[in-house]
Amino acid sequence: MAFSREIFIASLFLSFLLFHLTTANQKMDIYEAQSPVSPAPQASPIDCGKACNYRCSTTKRPRLCNRACGSCCNQCHCVPPGTYGNYWACPCYFNLVNPRTGGRKCP
Repeated sequence: MAFSREIFIASLFLSFLLFHLTTANQKMDIYEAQSPVSPAPQASPIDCGKACNYRCSTTKRPRLCNRACGSCCNQCHCVPPGTYGNYWACPCYFNLVNPRTGGRKCP
């Protein structure tokens, strides 16, 4: 008799658990259906010419620097702040590689 009582209690517990999981899933589906998904924020377009002119303002070869910076900016849509370094602000810019030399492409 004790054995059937344990089975009854276990089945009752499992049925309550299944009921709870089902209602929780239905509530989640209703919540997801009601909340609109907002689109990812779009990055504001960058003025590559202006950003690269400032980036290359202190270099000895500004035309070469502007050309390289411009191609990097067009691919990455960002230019690191300042005239040198600060690559953490634009990892794509830092990771572009010159295929001929294997060095960094962007100034």
